[in-house]
Amino acid sequence: MKISRYLLSMFTLLVFFSATAFAQEKEMTKDEWKAEMDRLTTEKASLINEDSALQVDIDNLKAKNIQSYDDCIKGLYAMLGASQADIDNFRNAVTELDGKISRKEGPKADRQKDLDALKANKISALPEFFDKVHNQMQAALDAWVEAPKEVNYNVVKGDCLWNIAKKPVYYGNGFAWPVIYKANRDQIKNPNLIYPKQIFKIPNLTEEEKAKYDKVKKNYKPAPVK
Repeated sequence: MKISRYLLSMFTLLVFFSATAFAQEKEMTKDEWKAEMDRLTTEKASLINEDSALQVDIDNLKAKNIQSYDDCIKGLYAMLGASQADIDNFRNAVTELDGKISRKEGPKADRQKDLDALKANKISALPEFFDKVHNQMQAALDAWVEAPKEVNYNVVKGDCLWNIAKKPVYYGNGFAWPVIYKANRDQIKNPNLIYPKQIFKIPNLTEEEKAKYDKVKKNYKPAPVK
């Protein structure tokens, strides 16, 4: 057996180096040599017994016909009634939703619904997904503090819709002023005329609106100065 040969080889080397080292330290008497050989013989017997025990364990494991990792995973899929395609689709859905949560692509309530749907899927019980879906992503959602859907702004002297929209605390983009205009049509008759002490609603931009006005801002080229 390979293990037996290995252990016996190690024992032979051990005897050689032990005896050599012992002899180098001092001149050995006959009794000392006999005592050292008895010790090494006992150690050899112990190693042989350990080898036998290991071989018994190996034989027992072989007799159990343990499944391979791949076979175990296939068995789990079968228990869930899921195909490999189902697993792949679920994995993609987890990755996509995790990205949306990380980027805080709201509304938060919609992302919670998406996550609840993943949790309800039996596939989420697989070791690959359980902690991610049931713990990590939920913790990220719980820590997500969603901004209010709209805030109020008190108009001051010198304001215009462009400058309000351009404020970093709101849109950071003057081209988004029509959003403020549409949200306050009951107060604004002419977008070029607003007055101090008016209180405007400043709604959050949707992802579509943000993309739209960011594109306008990026493509804007001011007229050349004559």
